[in-house]
Amino acid sequence: MSDLAAALGAIPDDAKPLAALGIGAVLLVFLVMFHGAGLHTIIVVRTWVEPHELAGRLRRVRALSWFGSSVFFLLALHVAEVVIWAFALLFLGLVPRPGDAIYFCANAYTTLGYGNVDLAPNWRNISPIIAMSGLFTFAWTASSLVEIVASHKRVVGQLHDERQRQKLAAPPNAK
Repeated sequence: MSDLAAALGAIPDDAKPLAALGIGAVLLVFLVMFHGAGLHTIIVVRTWVEPHELAGRLRRVRALSWFGSSVFFLLALHVAEVVIWAFALLFLGLVPRPGDAIYFCANAYTTLGYGNVDLAPNWRNISPIIAMSGLFTFAWTASSLVEIVASHKRVVGQLHDERQRQKLAAPPNAK
């Protein structure tokens, strides 16, 4: 048991629900900042790469690959946040096994809320905080995904327009 877990155990039972809210709030703020940094990085890299998608060969394939990569990194960001929550609960001694911590946090983060892993009654106030962090970050991801889809649509539209211009400029085939 870590020193922190022992310190949490020393908190009077009546104060543990408030401690759970405080711990959850600190982690939520940290994870929202982490999420913002991750989204910013994904958007900046996409913006930097977009002009390169329009040059050279296999442009449609590259555009689709970058779109898929962006979606994958959005997913990876959420998985990382679930793992951070799980690590925090493990470190605090609130869940004994890593697999159970990840399962519990994934259920709470996605607001599914089912499962057979629970926190002790005095610490269960962390569950809704985990759910709120998921709600906040999923909403932010959804709004960023709108921008990513619009950017991808713009690139594909430009590629389509260029292809149409090339077809019009090409001499007709002589038969």
